[in-house]
Amino acid sequence: MRCLIVDDSQRFLEAARGLLERQGITVVGVASNSAEALQQAQQLRPDVTLLDIDLGGESGLELARRLQHAAGLAPAPVILVSTHAEQDYADLIAASPAVGFLSKAALSAGAIRDLLARHGHNDPGERVSGPPGR
Repeated sequence: MRCLIVDDSQRFLEAARGLLERQGITVVGVASNSAEALQQAQQLRPDVTLLDIDLGGESGLELARRLQHAAGLAPAPVILVSTHAEQDYADLIAASPAVGFLSKAALSAGAIRDLLARHGHNDPGERVSGPPGR
């Protein structure tokens, strides 16, 4: 699975990248603001985007909408992340195009895969390989 991480905290970007890569997720890019995130998403075409709700003055919720509507982009599922509790943002998360929410403290490859599976998104890294057309 190829992942893009968007967060304004360099420390979190580094920690999350290390954690997820040790657990088998390929972090194809990181971004710290909306402009970088949109550019990275279009260039890298990740399988999933982890997006901080609060991007230091920018809204991750608004960026989630922009990622879903970017021209020419087949949108990757977005998972919102935050240090705050999910109930603090429950209505906003429900109204967003994101497939769900993970607390930064609960972030793991397994949690990402479970959330995606619950919403009908397959892990491209776990597809059964075989001859085309079968």
